Order: sequence, then C-alpha cells, then structure tokens
Amino acid sequence: MNAGAKPVGAEAAARAKDRRFMTLALALGRRGLGRTWPNPAVGAVIVKDDSVVGRGWTQPGGRPHAEMEALGRAGTAARGATLYVTLEPCSHHGKTPPCADAVIEAGLKRVVSAMEDPNPEVAGTGHKRLQAAHIVVDIGVGAAEARQDHAGHIRRTTDGRPHVMLKLAISADGKAGAAGRLPVPITGEAVRDRVHLLRAHSDAIMIGIGTALADDPTLTCRLPGMAKYSPVRVVLDSALRLPAESRLVRGARETPLWVVAREDAPRSREDALLGRGAIVLRVTERAGGLDLAAVLALLAARGITRLMVEGGPMLAMALLAADLVDEAYIFHSPNLVGGGGIDALEGLPLSAVSAALKCAATERVGADRLDIYERG
Repeated sequence: MNAGAKPVGAEAAARAKDRRFMTLALALGRRGLGRTWPNPAVGAVIVKDDSVVGRGWTQPGGRPHAEMEALGRAGTAARGATLYVTLEPCSHHGKTPPCADAVIEAGLKRVVSAMEDPNPEVAGTGHKRLQAAHIVVDIGVGAAEARQDHAGHIRRTTDGRPHVMLKLAISADGKAGAAGRLPVPITGEAVRDRVHLLRAHSDAIMIGIGTALADDPTLTCRLPGMAKYSPVRVVLDSALRLPAESRLVRGARETPLWVVAREDAPRSREDALLGRGAIVLRVTERAGGLDLAAVLALLAARGITRLMVEGGPMLAMALLAADLVDEAYIFHSPNLVGGGGIDALEGLPLSAVSAALKCAATERVGADRLDIYERG
C-alpha cells in the first residue's frame, strides 16, 4: 500500500457516506420539482464531522438557489465542511451572484457534485472555480438519479424544449375512452392520486382541444393541501374553440392557463379568453395541425422544463410519431370498456410506445399496473 493511501475498508466507508448524504440532497431537491422553473430543482447538504449542519433546496421561482439556502442555515459551521449538491454550483452572474463564489467565501474544504451543469454559462466552470480555490471537488456521486431529477433542465438546455412525459390510462381491451369519445373511468383511486402527484411535479400539463371539449377538465392537483402546486395548464387549440365558460377558463386567474393557437385564429376569440385571465400563444401550422416542435420550443422559451401530457389519443400519437416523448407512464386497468371504445393511440398500435421507448419499471398501483418507459 502506498504511503498515505486509505485502507480498502476506509475507502468503501467513505463512498458509502458520500452516497448517503447525496441521497439526502437528491430527496431535498425533489421538493422543488414543478415549482422552480425555469431553474432546476437542486438539493444541497452541508456536512461537518459526519453531521448535517445545513440543508437547502431551490426555492419557488428558482431563487434562492439550494446552495445559498444550505449556506444560510449552516452559518459559520460551513467552514471546513463538505457540500453535497445535485448539480454543479453556478459560476455566472444572473439575477444573483454565483453560488461557486459563495461556497469559496464560506470556507468549505470539499464539494461532492452529482453532475456537471449542461448550461453553457456553467458547463464545468463552477467546478473549475472551486478547484482553483483549492477546494477538493468530486463529481459523479448520484449521477444517474440527478440526471433523472434534472431531465427537464437538461432537455431544455440541450434541445430547446421541455422534457415530455406522456401519461395514458388504458383498459384491458386497449381503450382510452368510451364510444363517441366520451370519458369513462378506467383506472382506480390509487392511480388518480399518483397522477395528481405527477401533476404537482410538473411545470405544465398539456392536452388537446378535443379532450378539453369532451372532458371539461380542471387539470389541477387535487391531493389534500396541494392545489397551490398545480402546474400551468396548456391547451392546444388551433382555432380557439375553448369555451369561455369551460372550467379551464373559469379557473384561469387561480391556475395559469395558456392556450396555443394558430397564427390566424380569430382575434375576437382571443379577446374573450384574455378577458377571463388566460394567455393566448400562437404558432405556425404544419400538415393541418399545430407544429408540435414549435409548440415545445415556445413553452421552453417561457421557462417550462417538465411537461406532462395527459390529453387525447391524437395528441399522444402525434408526439410519439414526432419522437418528442421522453418518458411515458402507462396505467393498465383490468377493466373493459367494450365495443366502440376509442383506441389509446389514434392510428397507432400501443406497441408504438415500446418501439420508441424502453420499459424501465413496472409496479402495481392499487388494482392497476403501471409501466414506466424512458428513452434508451
């Protein structure tokens, strides 16, 4: 053994400790999912002598950052401590000074960072700044989990669109609705609760106008005490047919509603929606419908990083066909809808999901089954 080298057992114990505290940082960061956009939901833990002396997560609206929250709670105890953080500390001046500078000033001796920030304004410069100040920097602990938690930030930064998560509820006979495109309960209460939690962890939720007209939904998070965590509601409505008396529009002043229309949709209909508190956005048409890539780019430009898609076989089919789905939650019910029911994907077999994505997990949700698909 080289002089000064750690015994194998000590190295394993140190790695286990790093994983334990990074797991805590990841859990803290997830508290901000759906509420920190356009910034990522980061978690941070400051540890000294194996004790947590400060913890933080990105606050609603994206500021203060997780590192600043943890440093504020740690105070002078941060000197000589280790910071565990789920994303590289920022190194650029935005609306607040760089977190890397604050870490240096606080006198920390080590930073364990899950991953480099793909934001071109950071992209490794935060880590380099810390190293230049003689802080030990270790990168990669909890990287896989961090990439999942920061998928929206990564996708928006690298591809200029949100991370798209498709949700489908499918009967045992492969249907998503009753004859005549009427809504019908398919899955049970446990699935409903899971879906509402997914909504709370999303920046926005999107449906097509067909679903809006057929279901007259609210698209809010209706778990106890979580209504304030409801995402922005987005309706793709090329001709602005959404009724001013729909539940979506009536709730637009409480929970944001963005209606995306084609460029030549009637201005009188826009005025009616604006008068009720909705926001109308316009994009070009493509092949008889809204250009979905342009829609996603527009949402990203407005800060959306995590987009949940709930509405309609036609929209689900179009997004899959355009290779714009990054993750899918497919809830399978043991119940039958029966003859005349509408297929889960308009014009596509359900196998289109497994052809585009890989099944990453399967679990029971009450009496129903959930298959989770991700990009390979």
